[in-house]
Order: sequence, then structure tokens, then C-alpha cells
Amino acid sequence: MDELGVRTCIICGEPKTEGIHIVSEFICDACESEMVHTDVQEEKYHFFIHQMKQIWVQKNA
Repeated sequence: MDELGVRTCIICGEPKTEGIHIVSEFICDACESEMVHTDVQEEKYHFFIHQMKQIWVQKNA
């Protein structure tokens, strides 16, 4: 995080200021909202799962 509170979202890769932290990673508000409203049947759901797995991969590296 920089001095202005900007973090890079692990889902979209964009620098944002508002969102949540899971372990040591950041998910912006927009991605969090999209994830919770995505049905498990949608293709995008699998993308979100893949990106979320990166949290655990990076933590255990």
C-alpha cells in the first residue's frame, strides 16, 4: 500500500483505494461486488476462483 492507501486488486489488477483485505491481499469493492453476484454457472465464476487461489499460493510461497 502506498501513502495514499492505493492497493492493487488481486482480481482486476487495477490500483484502487476502497476494498477488503484477505490475508495479505486486496480485493477492490467493484470486484467483491461482482464476485458475490456471479452465479456458479457463469464462466466468470471460474476466473474468480482462480484469482482467489492466488491468495493462498502467495501466502504459502
